[in-house]
Amino acid sequence: MKAITLTLAALALAGSIRAQQGWTLDRCIDYALENNIQIRQSDIAAQTRDVDLNTARSNRLPGVSASASQSWSFGRSLTIDNTYANTNTASTSFSIGADMTLFAGGRVSGNIHNAQLGLEAAKADLERIKDDVRVQVAQAFIQIVYNRSILDVARNQVTIDSMQVERLDALAAIGKASSAEVASQRATLAQSQLSVTQAQNNLSMSILTLTQLLELPSPEGFDVIQPDADAIEFSIPDSPEQIYAQALEIKPAVKSEEIRLQQASNSIDIAKGGYYPTLNLSAGAGTGYYTSSNRTSDNFGSQMKNNFGPHVGLNLSIPIFSRNSNRNNVRSAQLSMMNQEMQLDNVKKQLYKEIQQAYYNAVASKSRYESSQEVQTSAQESFELMQAKYEGGKASITEFNESKNRLVTAQADVIKYRYEYLFNTALLEFYRNSSFEL
Repeated sequence: MKAITLTLAALALAGSIRAQQGWTLDRCIDYALENNIQIRQSDIAAQTRDVDLNTARSNRLPGVSASASQSWSFGRSLTIDNTYANTNTASTSFSIGADMTLFAGGRVSGNIHNAQLGLEAAKADLERIKDDVRVQVAQAFIQIVYNRSILDVARNQVTIDSMQVERLDALAAIGKASSAEVASQRATLAQSQLSVTQAQNNLSMSILTLTQLLELPSPEGFDVIQPDADAIEFSIPDSPEQIYAQALEIKPAVKSEEIRLQQASNSIDIAKGGYYPTLNLSAGAGTGYYTSSNRTSDNFGSQMKNNFGPHVGLNLSIPIFSRNSNRNNVRSAQLSMMNQEMQLDNVKKQLYKEIQQAYYNAVASKSRYESSQEVQTSAQESFELMQAKYEGGKASITEFNESKNRLVTAQADVIKYRYEYLFNTALLEFYRNSSFEL
């Protein structure tokens, strides 16, 4: 027993040294938020919506353009005397103009408002994806912690079985143990070593999963800091309804759909703007220079000055019949709003289902965790009694192994349900405040 205790102490010390060099959950989440490709793509989408907003606002500004042209004509052409003659001519013209929409049935301001809402929705989508990544990273992190604990249990089992093989070898050498007992214990040791291999593979795969979420090039050298689950205070809120009420206020998945519902409502007003007249203002100025081979022309400067002429104008366009396009645009916008209302309702229902599931999983895992602790205590006591009987020659190696296996299973169950309980309670807190704390 003393040797086993020293071995476990050495494993704990090795785990402590290893943990000092690892990643915390907060570090994993922060790194993922900075490097995850989905988050970066969503950030680019938000920047695109910002460009759309700038474009919509710029539609309030006048459009200004300038032009210049030069042309030459050769051969027979109509002269100023209304006769035809062989004449070479050249003309140069310059103009500048501006146009501006004065009224468009509120569509310009409506499009600006929609673009603002689109930017807000894109930012909410970005936060939603960040939330998803937080959950995935936390789940992968806890899976590593769980698999490592199971690996420690498996290694402990190998340690105990190895000691028993050595003990039986010594007893067999003096004729106090049969070769069958030694062979049986070696088979048990081999099975324990296989369990270590399987646990190591599970740990390696869970580490790979987390490093892929973090977009790390390789899992080599990656390690996490093992949280002290025994030091964490577990607590379950009063009811899923309480959590749901808080989640509705902060969850970006809900916010983004609420913003899109506002967009859909605003789109109806934009579509109705098609029924109203459109008033445009235009203004500009132009000048030109003209020469002909059969007549004397003023010089370039004089013509540019004398031919200069500004202009200003208003254009009113009144829709009378648009082949039902305006009416259909309004109907389409109304249908889109109805669809968005159902989408928002569906997101809220899905959120409530997730919270309900997490809540009752937490309640169930708490019960399983508490029960497994009692089973482990009983299994530990039973194993210690069986070990004493076995060492005193009053129990067989088979009885010893069965008792040991019950203890190992109980230890594994405690670890499983402890981290299951830990994750479920952390998930409930995440729904309440969008952060994981371990």
